Amino acid sequence: MNYTIHQLQIFLKVIETQSITKASQELFMTQPAVSIQLKKLQDQFEIPLTEVLGRQLYITDFGREIAVIATRIIQELENINYKTQAFQGIITGKLSISAASTGKYVIPYFLSEFLEENKGIDLLLDVTNKTKVLDSLTKNEIDFALVSVLPDKLNIEEEVLIENKLYLLGNHKERVDNKPLIYREPGSATRMSMEAYFASRGGTKRKQMELTSNEAVKQAVIAGLGYSIMPLIGLQNELLNGQMHILEAEGVPIKTEWRLIWLKGKKLSPVSLAYLDFVRAQKKKILIENFDWYLKFEQK
Repeated sequence: MNYTIHQLQIFLKVIETQSITKASQELFMTQPAVSIQLKKLQDQFEIPLTEVLGRQLYITDFGREIAVIATRIIQELENINYKTQAFQGIITGKLSISAASTGKYVIPYFLSEFLEENKGIDLLLDVTNKTKVLDSLTKNEIDFALVSVLPDKLNIEEEVLIENKLYLLGNHKERVDNKPLIYREPGSATRMSMEAYFASRGGTKRKQMELTSNEAVKQAVIAGLGYSIMPLIGLQNELLNGQMHILEAEGVPIKTEWRLIWLKGKKLSPVSLAYLDFVRAQKKKILIENFDWYLKFEQK
C-alpha cells in the first residue's frame, strides 16, 4: 500500500459531493487532477471503491468501508496538529456553528476578535434556514446554533446576543394596496414570524411571491415587486440611501432575540467553553462597537 493523505482527502471529498466535478471545484483542483489521484488510490486496491452507472458516480460498499477508516485517519492527523498547538499554550480545535440565514448579519461580529486571538481554532460556520439549523442541533452535529425563535421541543441552554426587530418594508414611503407580499421559504424564522403576525390579525394574507433567501427578498422589495416583513439588522445601507422605507403597520416591529443555543447537558469542548466565555465577557463591547446604530434606531 502506497497511498497518500492527499489521495484520501480527495476520495472523501468525492464521496461527500458524489461528483468528481464538484469535488474538483471545492478542492480548487482541475477535474483531471482529481481523477488521476482517485485512480492512483484505486490502484492500491483490487476491489472497486467507486463505480459509474450512466453518468452518475456511486460509492461501492467497500468504498464506504474505506471512507470510514480514511475519515479516522484525517481526524487523527488534525488531532496531532491541535495537540502540538495545545502544548504551546494555544487554544486549538474546531468550533462549529449553524446560523439562521439572517444571522449572517450578527454572528461574524461575535467571532472576529475571538478567532483573531485564537489562531489555532478552525471555524465551521453554516448559514441556512431555521429548520436545517435545528436539524443539525438535534443530531448533535454542531456546537452552537444561532436562532431568533426558540425551538418548541428541544431541551436547550441559551445566551442572548441582541434583539431582533422586524418591520414592514417597501421601496416607497407610502404603501400601495395592490402590491403583493413577499415571503421567505417554509422553514425560515422570518416566514414563521410573518405568518404568525397575519394570523393574529384575522387570517393569512395571500402570498404571490416566495423567495429562498433574505437577500433575494431585499432585492425584490427594492425593485418594487412587493412588500415584506424583514429583520432591520441587515438593512442599514438600504435605509440610509433611500432604497427601502419602513411602512406604518399595527403591531410592528415584531420583536424576538438572536441567541446562541446548545443542547442542555451537552459536554462542551474546551474551544466551545472558551468561545462562550468570550461572548459573555465581550458582548457589551461588541454591541457598542458594531450595533450602536441598530440599538438606537427609532422608526420615523
